[in-house]
Amino acid sequence: MADNQIDRDSIDSRPVLIVTGLVQEARIAAGPGMIVICSSSDPQQLRALLATLDSSTFRGVISFGVAGGLDPSLKSGDVVVATEVLAGDTRFLAGLALNEEMIARAALRRRRVVRGVLSGVEQVIAATACKAALHSETGAAAVDMESHIAAAYAAEAGLPFAALRVISDPASRALPAIAKNAIKPNGDIDLRKVLTGVARNPTSLRALVSTGLDFNRALRSLRGCRGFLHGESLAPAEA
Repeated sequence: MADNQIDRDSIDSRPVLIVTGLVQEARIAAGPGMIVICSSSDPQQLRALLATLDSSTFRGVISFGVAGGLDPSLKSGDVVVATEVLAGDTRFLAGLALNEEMIARAALRRRRVVRGVLSGVEQVIAATACKAALHSETGAAAVDMESHIAAAYAAEAGLPFAALRVISDPASRALPAIAKNAIKPNGDIDLRKVLTGVARNPTSLRALVSTGLDFNRALRSLRGCRGFLHGESLAPAEA
């Protein structure tokens, strides 16, 4: 009984900080043992949010959400578990390993799960040519606007870090200007702005519909990966 008490006492009960960019991602991640923040896809807003938090109250940081595909072989809904995050010349290694059994289980459910590099950027990479150039330059599998900031916060605080991102817009698909400019300050989609944009430019509707289908597929896949966020799925990468 004494040994069991020691084991219970040794468990770190602090929550994990989950960093997201969109309110849909935040809703999926929310749950016991987690503190979730949403940047509204605004890097400066994310940095400001993180600056208000006491890092000593967390036991780890996870970047969780969708991403733009850079590797041409990845499709919407494919899952990227980060080995490292690049931001310019800065490189952050993932210091948390995600449970191997859960990764295998996700793959069995027709989700392709790969390990790869994430590229962190300050602005949306929308054009296919820009995606191809970034892939050629970095070798990264995917790109997002939160992981590098979350990784930097974790590194400064001495906290372990992991990132799981699901491909939304693949490398072969450009992100329509309407879609990338229709994020509300709270991280939700501004439907009125989307509809106004389509009314002004009806030819954009087809691309917008395709983007929406990709995004919904990515969110379904992300929901299926929520189990990765549970405490028992996390371990030091060297373990």
